[in-house]
Amino acid sequence: MIDTLRIASAQLNPIVGDLDGNLTKATTAFRRARSDAADILVLPEQFIIGYPAEDLVLKTAVVEDCRKCAEHFAKLTGDGPAVVFNLPWREGGLLYNTALFMQDGQITDVRYKYHLPNYGVFDEARVFARGPLPEPVDYRGVKIGLPICEDLWQPDVAGHLADGGAELLISPNGSPWRRTVLSERVTTIGAKVHNEGLPLIYVNQVGGQDELVFDGSSFAMNRDGDIVQSLRSFVEDYDVSRWHKQSAVWQCTGAACYDPLGGLEADWRAICLGLGDYVRKNGFKQVILGLSGGIDSAMVATIAADALGAEAVWCVMMPSLYTSGDSLGDAGDIAGRLGVRYDVIPVEPAFDAFMKMLKPHFEGTEPDMTEENIQSRIRALSLMALSNKFGPMLITTGNKSEMATGYTTLYGDMCGGYNPLQDVYKTEVFELAHWRNAHNPEDLLGVDNPIPDNIITKPPSAELRDNQKDSDSLPEYDRLDDILLGLIEREEPLETIIARGHDEALVRRIQHLLYIAEYKRRQAPPGAKIGTRNFGRDRRYPVTNRYRDAARTR
Repeated sequence: MIDTLRIASAQLNPIVGDLDGNLTKATTAFRRARSDAADILVLPEQFIIGYPAEDLVLKTAVVEDCRKCAEHFAKLTGDGPAVVFNLPWREGGLLYNTALFMQDGQITDVRYKYHLPNYGVFDEARVFARGPLPEPVDYRGVKIGLPICEDLWQPDVAGHLADGGAELLISPNGSPWRRTVLSERVTTIGAKVHNEGLPLIYVNQVGGQDELVFDGSSFAMNRDGDIVQSLRSFVEDYDVSRWHKQSAVWQCTGAACYDPLGGLEADWRAICLGLGDYVRKNGFKQVILGLSGGIDSAMVATIAADALGAEAVWCVMMPSLYTSGDSLGDAGDIAGRLGVRYDVIPVEPAFDAFMKMLKPHFEGTEPDMTEENIQSRIRALSLMALSNKFGPMLITTGNKSEMATGYTTLYGDMCGGYNPLQDVYKTEVFELAHWRNAHNPEDLLGVDNPIPDNIITKPPSAELRDNQKDSDSLPEYDRLDDILLGLIEREEPLETIIARGHDEALVRRIQHLLYIAEYKRRQAPPGAKIGTRNFGRDRRYPVTNRYRDAARTR
């Protein structure tokens, strides 16, 4: 029986469905672990296919190909470390989320995920069958538990493994980022480790997958719940932790420990990673966006330059009759600071043509939102024409406050393939802008102090009519966002929101706007989830919906 272990944690970024590419990454990690004399290599949850693969795992051919990859990979362990390898696995006519333990050139153990999360962004019960409570596996006389992600968050799996004689836990994970996730992991999982007295190696996926971002932040804990290893956040990483068994207890004797990222820096990194991976993994080389001179488009341009590099960002200013000189100057200023391609295409000729075309039908009416939306849709048409002709992906610039209240134009400023600010409220946009101007993370691709102060300080406006301000249609953003946080993130009753000092009529109006804009959000592009409840996976409201919460204040 051995009393030392070297465990390699490979925090990797897969591409969903790219079995060959993911297998190559796993093989590279295996060779590195072998050269480091590791005893066991741990890969993230569902790594060979990428997580979450959603209904892709219902394709018979996909599952069969994953099994072939696993059988091929197992042969490597005849000359190297054992491997914890996770994949979709069909057995007895049922499909499981499965951890394989490979050693001595073969698959020696198969363990199924017991708890299938079916809340928030998760929908595993749709595609996988629940396995039995897992038993420990044996490696050179050491009993190891293999709880898969959610199994660590629920009360029974770790205890069952401890009762079965497990000496330590190794957990493959696909745990997506949200602002509260680091503290939740440490608190919840640390309690399990402490209660069961079992050390833990936790290996998480990193990277963007549609609207989800995985932060990595893999770690290990001693049996008392103290963190003894911590990998970097939002990048691929690898480390070998060294363990020694003394007085029947495994203790970590050496590992890397990086400070986990939190706060605004983590938000920024998550958004950049989400955009960068969405663009690259879908085969695009460049993005294009409308640069208005306002804070939202300035933020998106900065995010894109950080994530992709200035050479991959194309900004187009499309002034109308109502565009101010300040906006023109500010757009040129930030484009110059970022070093991105910048072009100006006035929309007035197209708008005049539309007004001439529609004049017989609009005769006798007053200008209203219709004319405003036409300008926005001309801009979208122009950007899509450039996208079609030259190949860049169009990205949009609307923030969560606008998406929540419908202060957006369908087939206008909502037009595009991805929205980096989809889960960022307007007040958070300003906070992130101030943070980014004060910080320039060295492994991102942008520049120092990218956003002109004038863009941050001037009153927000869509500039689609004379002297227009966002405050003409919406309350000040600090008030609006507090109401929206209550309605969306916390599902608070109206009386709770009103009790914080908000006018009852205003709260009712914002609730109404939130509900009637659902049809727009159903047609909106995805964007990185960074908060507790994003539109789409987290919050699934019906489009046709007459319910309105009544404030019970009397």
